[in-house]
Amino acid sequence: MPFLDLGSAPPSNAFLAEAGLCAPEVWFPLRLLVCESCWLVQTEDYAGREAIFTNDYAYFSSFSTSWVLHAQRYVGAMIKRFGLNTTSRVVEIASNDGYLLQFVQAAGIPCYGVEPTASTAAAAKTRGITIVERFFGMELADELASAGQQADLIIANNVLAHVPDINDFVAGFARLIKPSGVATFEFPHLLRMLQENQFDTAYHEHYSYLSLMAVEHIFAHNGLTVFNVEELPTHGGSLRVFAQRNDSGVQAVSSNLAALRKIEAEAGITNAAFYSGFQAKAENVKDDLLAFLIDTKRHGLKVAAYGAAAKGNTLLNFAGVRPDLLPYVVDRNPAKQGKFMPGSRIPIVDEVHLKAQQPDRILILPWNLQEEVMAQLAYVREWGGRFVTAVPTLAVTEGVSV
Repeated sequence: MPFLDLGSAPPSNAFLAEAGLCAPEVWFPLRLLVCESCWLVQTEDYAGREAIFTNDYAYFSSFSTSWVLHAQRYVGAMIKRFGLNTTSRVVEIASNDGYLLQFVQAAGIPCYGVEPTASTAAAAKTRGITIVERFFGMELADELASAGQQADLIIANNVLAHVPDINDFVAGFARLIKPSGVATFEFPHLLRMLQENQFDTAYHEHYSYLSLMAVEHIFAHNGLTVFNVEELPTHGGSLRVFAQRNDSGVQAVSSNLAALRKIEAEAGITNAAFYSGFQAKAENVKDDLLAFLIDTKRHGLKVAAYGAAAKGNTLLNFAGVRPDLLPYVVDRNPAKQGKFMPGSRIPIVDEVHLKAQQPDRILILPWNLQEEVMAQLAYVREWGGRFVTAVPTLAVTEGVSV
């Protein structure tokens, strides 16, 4: 059943070097469908993982201070909760630049990461973290388990939605965790996506959009049993799911599961009507953003954007925004600075440029980091600058309008 059609776009992290401006880009349809049998939402599979998670992948987790703090708190909580120590082993799948495993390593707990992108893997290795540069699935899990590398805890933060073969991926966890081990998964909650109009979290890296119900179904068919779930504020509303092997049963089942199952059921997540109307809400955001940018230009106000995030690329390409309406995007990540946003080809600059230009309005593209960004850029108020977000609806700080 159709769920959301955002037209077409290049992969959201396929940033362009200046030389690339003279060459064509590869665009893929960006269309989401929902299965009326298991209610799993997925993108139509146009872009393979090798085309998205390339060696020069530009997303580095450590550039978000709030996300690093989230990881540090998580590690402390898991050490305490599961009694992890120097005799344990922790593995993180999609370990990126070592943003999380650095805290496991600091606690003296043996660990390693699995990360297929060479750019982020290299950053993790500079921290002294052991990295297996491969895509994860049953094949790699069997190799690691046969080599005695099974884990007491496997971590999968914001990767479950990023795999094209979700069954093979999950089955790998059942193979790699020890009989008494635990795996935790964090992912944006489909319920929050719909309720809060987070359509810009749809991009080619996200193959799946997950509810607890869909996850429990997938896990049960691939050797895992969910025993607990927690709701998190990260990424606009996420779930942290705890799972153990089907043949384990060591961990007691939490009452949180029944409570969240009820919430999803009452919201109508197994009803086709729940998924209708999302397209119109996305189009309203697009129309409001374009009207805002056109109005600021006509009033002679300077506008910029902050955060060359994947969700920002979804929004800008869906709305057809180009440098005439949004002349640049500021980002802290040096790997993105000097490059151009895919599709829109808006230049990405550093914060020095922002201070020199002193824009009147700053559009925060990663709205999930709004508080962090506003605190970081608090100085813009000195010249009367205001912050803007487009999702879930257009909003300007302090009620200031153009």
